[in-house]
Amino acid sequence: MRGRPGRGDKGQVTVEFLGMMPLIIITLVLLWQFVLVGYTFSLAGNAADEAARAATASEGQAACEEAGLQHLPGAWEGGASVECGVNGGYVTADVSLEVPVLFPGAIGFPFTVEGHAGAVQEEKD
Repeated sequence: MRGRPGRGDKGQVTVEFLGMMPLIIITLVLLWQFVLVGYTFSLAGNAADEAARAATASEGQAACEEAGLQHLPGAWEGGASVECGVNGGYVTADVSLEVPVLFPGAIGFPFTVEGHAGAVQEEKD
C-alpha cells in the first residue's frame, strides 16, 4: 500500500527568498548610497579643477565660482559652495557638496564632500 504522497519541497524556495528579501534590499540600498558618495567626490574634484582652471586665465572670484558650479548636475548645485583664492601666483579652488540621500535633489546628509584644486596663475602680456 501506498501512503499519502508527500508534498515535497513545494514553496520552499519562495519562503526562503521572501525571508532573504529584506537583506537583499538593504544591501542594494547601501550599495547605491556608496555609489552616490563616490560620484559626489568625483563631482567635487572635477568642479574644483574647472574652477581653478578658469581662475588662472581670468581675473576675479566670480569667474572661478561660475566655472565651478557650471559643471555640476542640477541636483548637486543647491548645496554647493565654491571658494577661490590667490596666494603668490598660485590659485586654489575649494568646492563643498552635500551628499544626497538615495535620490539626488532630495534631502542631503549633514556632512559635505570637499574637493580641492590648485594651479599656477597665468602671466598677462
